[in-house]
Amino acid sequence: MILLSRRSLLAIAAVVDIALHARPLPVAAKQLAARHALPPRHLETLLQALVRAGILKGVRGPRGGYELARERRRITAGDIVRAAMQDGGEDTLGPMPHSPLIDEVIAPEIETASAAFLSSLEGVTVEELCRRALRQAQMGGTESHPDFTI
Repeated sequence: MILLSRRSLLAIAAVVDIALHARPLPVAAKQLAARHALPPRHLETLLQALVRAGILKGVRGPRGGYELARERRRITAGDIVRAAMQDGGEDTLGPMPHSPLIDEVIAPEIETASAAFLSSLEGVTVEELCRRALRQAQMGGTESHPDFTI
């Protein structure tokens, strides 16, 4: 069972994909969407949230797209999930219900579990995920360009 939202999972996949494919040119949202079988408009708001969080950098122009805003080893899955969650996107259920059961019993336990989950994700870097992807050849179709950033 995956505990991440679809949006968070897609955010991690997008950042790792960009880390693998952004050399020498930035990755266009259209290319990224094609590799993940999504319409580009589904990714744009998510990519912009990652730019606002300082995880990605948007490059304008005909050869523009997205690239990492900092080194792969300095971006954790926790950073990415927090950025994806902060921007919302999936909240179509309306406001959170309030009751003594939720406020005093369930919510504190869920918050503790969420903090432990995010803490665990802090130990997973984009660098590690890129290495796993390269080892397992899960990049799909296009060749990657090594990142020589020190």
